[in-house]
Amino acid sequence: MRLSVDRDNLPGMTKIWTSMLVDQLDFYMAAHLLPRLTGLTDEEFRWEPTDDCWSVRPDPAGGWTVEEGRDDGREHVTTIAWRLAHLAVGNLGTRSLCFFGPDSPEGTDMFDPRYQPPVPGTAKAAVGLLEESYARWRDGISGLDDERLAAPVGPKGGPFAADPMGALVLHVSRETMHHGGEIGVLRDLYREYRTRSSP
Repeated sequence: MRLSVDRDNLPGMTKIWTSMLVDQLDFYMAAHLLPRLTGLTDEEFRWEPTDDCWSVRPDPAGGWTVEEGRDDGREHVTTIAWRLAHLAVGNLGTRSLCFFGPDSPEGTDMFDPRYQPPVPGTAKAAVGLLEESYARWRDGISGLDDERLAAPVGPKGGPFAADPMGALVLHVSRETMHHGGEIGVLRDLYREYRTRSSP
């Protein structure tokens, strides 16, 4: 994955804010999240630290689905699998495909299920999709100038069409750092769990 901003790809256009936004998330991915995913196994990926966790489960069609939306009034603990799928599929995957993908037809928005990548069912597939989705997103936003960041997202933003594009970029970064930090904590807890469970 390339983790540097090409500040000269649109000569003459002001990209001060673009550079700072891309640099911030690049640094987080390179220095924090991706190193924390090194050595992730399928067992740890699916580990449920408590009863009734939300996770990634097999679906009837032979693929995988992300558990969510149960109306039982409970806050569910989520697994590393759930959090990685949330980042790679929902947070970065759908938005990068909607705004910067090769096939983004008019009349669709970022909530259109056609932009959702297949949910990964293994640790390797999830990390690979995270890297792929992030590369597409960062390459897309690095091509925006400051004027575009300040302009409304537009119809592809759905109910957030009137918000500045920069607000969407900040939201994606915040979600990535938020769930990435939680993945790190779960990895710490899993390491202690394995240590205490070993004979």
